[in-house]
Amino acid sequence: MKTRVEETITRHNKGYNCAQAVACTYCDLVGVDEETMFKMTEALGLGMGGMQGTCGAVTGACVLAGMKASTGNLEQPNSKMNSYQLAREITNRFQEENGSLVCKELKGVETGEILRSCSNCIKDAAGLVEQVLCSER
Repeated sequence: MKTRVEETITRHNKGYNCAQAVACTYCDLVGVDEETMFKMTEALGLGMGGMQGTCGAVTGACVLAGMKASTGNLEQPNSKMNSYQLAREITNRFQEENGSLVCKELKGVETGEILRSCSNCIKDAAGLVEQVLCSER
């Protein structure tokens, strides 16, 4: 697969939040149209709406992980562990690379020390989508 990392930045520059920029770039690979994915991830940007929570770029990647791994079996939900494993790999690797998963920590809101810019968080999360979800494993 040709990398789409730069497409995530194009979307972010158009006004997509961090979660939307990541999730919408790869939505076709998990069978979701872009408008639906855009709506699904709108509240996940800015650290889930206020910088207190998990980085939007990471949450967008985890939405994709669930879409990829879930069987969608409503009667016998049986794929959670697969989804959790993919999300865990994404979050662990992101945290190792960037020092945090929390938006306000990444942006240095309380410390004044920026660990990672939004653009770089988006690029990192997109790279993890490609490595963890899109590669033959």
